[in-house]
Amino acid sequence: QVQLVESGGGLVQAGGSLRLSCAASGNTFSWYTMGWFRQAPGNEREFVATINYNGDIRDYADSVKGRFTISRDNAKNTVYLLMNSLKPEDTAVYFCAAAVRFGGLKIRSEEYPYWGQGTLVTVSS
Repeated sequence: QVQLVESGGGLVQAGGSLRLSCAASGNTFSWYTMGWFRQAPGNEREFVATINYNGDIRDYADSVKGRFTISRDNAKNTVYLLMNSLKPEDTAVYFCAAAVRFGGLKIRSEEYPYWGQGTLVTVSS
């Protein structure tokens, strides 16, 4: 089992940048495919980005392609989400999630059994 703790959220103006971090417990971080999801008020949780166990394969939602970058540092048990050119519609609680790596990248929330508590990102216009 793995425990996840997100950080790095906050208030930023449109066009600005933020980097989210997600620290994982334990010494088996490289076993996991990692994902970022977000949930805006009144909306369902949606996929943002995912990265495979060693960081060489990534996938993004169309809405964030070219603006967000997911990365990981297995030595630090941490996955990151660098968010550039932020828009007000990016406002949401952002969650990181982990799933055992078999089966490749995962973009559906149902595929992830482990979740962090979320960090709020607010983008002002």
